[in-house]
Amino acid sequence: MGVVRQGARAPWIAALLCSVIAILPAHAGVRAGDRLAWTGAITQVEGSAGGGLSPWALIAGLGTSDQIGASAHVSYVSTSDFELRSAGLAAGIHDRVELSFTRQRFDAGSVIPGLTLGQDVLGLKLRLAGDAVFAPDHWWPQLAVGAQYKRTLDFDVIPKAVGANHGQDVELYLAATKVYFAAIAGRNAIVNLTLRRTRANQFGLLGFGGDQRDSFSLAPELSAALWVRDSWLVGGEYRYKPSDLGAFREDKALDAFVAWNPLKPFTVTLAYVDLGRIAGKPDQRGYYLSLWLGM
Repeated sequence: MGVVRQGARAPWIAALLCSVIAILPAHAGVRAGDRLAWTGAITQVEGSAGGGLSPWALIAGLGTSDQIGASAHVSYVSTSDFELRSAGLAAGIHDRVELSFTRQRFDAGSVIPGLTLGQDVLGLKLRLAGDAVFAPDHWWPQLAVGAQYKRTLDFDVIPKAVGANHGQDVELYLAATKVYFAAIAGRNAIVNLTLRRTRANQFGLLGFGGDQRDSFSLAPELSAALWVRDSWLVGGEYRYKPSDLGAFREDKALDAFVAWNPLKPFTVTLAYVDLGRIAGKPDQRGYYLSLWLGM
């Protein structure tokens, strides 16, 4: 089989979102980017502000409650048999609302030569309460609720053939994030817990629901990291994944990462990832590299 066509173009709403991200900072009447370094997190693989695997309660960009912030990212994941590329934009409105768009490309040539699958992810996040850094109650985290609309671009090519029931879906999540000062050996730490309502197969790249189950699972995701220096963050993440396809069993996803923030608007993240079994191939381990720009 030759190279599979990568699917339809991104929906018009994605183009609109990109325009909003570009236009808002110029017309907001204020200078964006006055939040502290790191408080825009990085961008997780599906486009929301967070770690590499999981969305956090933090809002994208570095804009304060009086400002419009924005961020952009490119990410690359390489395992034993697969590669995933993603790129996207996000806007943070008054440190309260986040809008994001990401396009993913998944190289599955080890399964079928020349096969590439794709996915578009539109994200919406609303900060509900609390503050990850400043709060009267030191232990009260920042809380946010979010939604990710995912559209598999090549559903009829492979996902449907292996038992997936849907080519698009909406995942909902609740995230809680908190920075704890002088938490370990005098070092600051950040902890995040996310609960996701999902039925995605391999993050949605293989569609949603399957021959084993079509109902939603409540999937926990945990991130924790420590500042070893002001510009260096070291941590790890865990993400549960449901296993709904009889043909392709799934495992949890793990990573251990190092993030470097040499300049306030620029972060580089390198991680070791263990994604378990993907498309019948076990022990998919490798590395993750992401570049983040924020304002």
